[in-house]
Amino acid sequence: MELQSFVAIPNVAYLGAAILFILSLGGLSNQETARRGNSYGLVGMVIAIGATILLLVVPDAYGTTRVISSDNWTLLIATALVGGVIGSVMAKRVAMTAMPQLVALLHSFVGLAAVLVGISTWLTADLAGYGSDLVHLLEIWFGVAIGAITFTGSIVAWAKLRGWLFGKRVPGAPLLLPGRHALNAIAALACIGMAVPYVSDTVSQAETAVELEKQLQAAEGVLERIENESAGTRLMQDEINAAVAEVERIEAALQVASHPSTDSRAFLFLMMLTGLTCLLGVHLVIAIGGADMPVVVSLLNSYSGWAAAAAGFMLANDLLLVTGALVGSSGAILSYIMCKAMNRSIWNVVFGGFGTDGGNPTGEGAEIEGEVTVTDIEEVAELARNAKSIMIVPGYGMAVARAQHLVNEFSGMLRKRGCNVRYAIHPVAGRMPGHMNVLLAEANVPYDEVFELEEINNDFANCDVAYVIGANDVTNPVAKTDPQSPIYGMPVLDVEKSKSVLFVKRSLSPGYAGIDNDLFYRDNTLMLFADAKKMTEDIIKNL
Repeated sequence: MELQSFVAIPNVAYLGAAILFILSLGGLSNQETARRGNSYGLVGMVIAIGATILLLVVPDAYGTTRVISSDNWTLLIATALVGGVIGSVMAKRVAMTAMPQLVALLHSFVGLAAVLVGISTWLTADLAGYGSDLVHLLEIWFGVAIGAITFTGSIVAWAKLRGWLFGKRVPGAPLLLPGRHALNAIAALACIGMAVPYVSDTVSQAETAVELEKQLQAAEGVLERIENESAGTRLMQDEINAAVAEVERIEAALQVASHPSTDSRAFLFLMMLTGLTCLLGVHLVIAIGGADMPVVVSLLNSYSGWAAAAAGFMLANDLLLVTGALVGSSGAILSYIMCKAMNRSIWNVVFGGFGTDGGNPTGEGAEIEGEVTVTDIEEVAELARNAKSIMIVPGYGMAVARAQHLVNEFSGMLRKRGCNVRYAIHPVAGRMPGHMNVLLAEANVPYDEVFELEEINNDFANCDVAYVIGANDVTNPVAKTDPQSPIYGMPVLDVEKSKSVLFVKRSLSPGYAGIDNDLFYRDNTLMLFADAKKMTEDIIKNL
């Protein structure tokens, strides 16, 4: 195979991987194609990794082979194996309810990688070669900034989702500092301002390196001329020694000037940027309440994509650049869509605001008084047998119990009895985009039975039974009635309008918004406190 043809293989592979990533993102948006979308993403990543390895062993377009020592190959393989083992263990052990936390944590790794790549790229730059390239310097600056925000912001999101901040009662409560918007603006302006001395100092050093390189070329020319003219006399030998000394002096100075130093002012500003943007990432996310964390996770996904794109620029890696830009842009669009679905302002979320103007930022809505009505399997089975229409509302209770297959079996039995069965999905169901789509697709739930909030909400009034499986905040009526609630203004499923509401839940514990669900205390609500899988299995047996 000719060199040019062989060199083209990794680039073609990158293009194929990028197309598969696009198909994966598109597939996850629909229940019918969700499972296929996951497969596209997996195959695309395998191809991308293979192409990257191939680039390390084949010549480039100029016929130059990248030389990697055996020690580096050992380190590369060992790192990949360790990362693969850790990822596999985490994926197998993580509970479905902890999936958003895991996603947020993985985003932090991407952000940290972008920071380290940016700093190492600057420290190893050949200033005499391209150090004065303004675009290259700014992409390093941007990569470090967005990476640091993603890193610390994702860690805070992970901690909030785990309930490690501000107590267990309101695990996702926001921390709203006085003048937070002014603080964000000052931090952003400081980041922009520090870019000026960082660029100017680096360019100044690069110009010095370029000038020294010219001096070196001139000194080497003088040395060559003297050596050619030398007749071996003592006088000429002294001139040669002097010329050699000058060449060595310039080489030593060029060696210092060609590479950035940790003692330079530019490096100081780069480190100040890293620290400031790390604090900014904490401040931006810590001001967001638990009810809005789905949007935050999606937004951090967008940030991680832009951080990966910046790393692609710095490493001259087309795959990182293309896929990072895809993830960044799609994440931004998805965040906007989710904000619209939750009646939130995207700008409030981006700049550390909270929800809507009417919501209580403390997460402490009005206290709900009342008693719940607890039912049993026999009553539920009787209710299901007599129902003409049933609306299934899946939530994280179904996900953690992995009850989607039994729920599909349950709906199939009802369908055979002539019951009209449909699934109602909130736009941010499961607190992770595409999550419910994937689960329902895995259970082979017919895609034409799955409807989102806007399509199905008006039909609850004509529904005999709403079967809610662990969907908490997205079914809470206080979002429509209590201006003091942190979820006020967020569209919710109107399950309370059904003739009967069957709510399967492990306990009366609140969701991530940290508030009680008024639906639990309604006269038409029957509570079943148990594991969703076991409860659905028992209902099927008694149906």
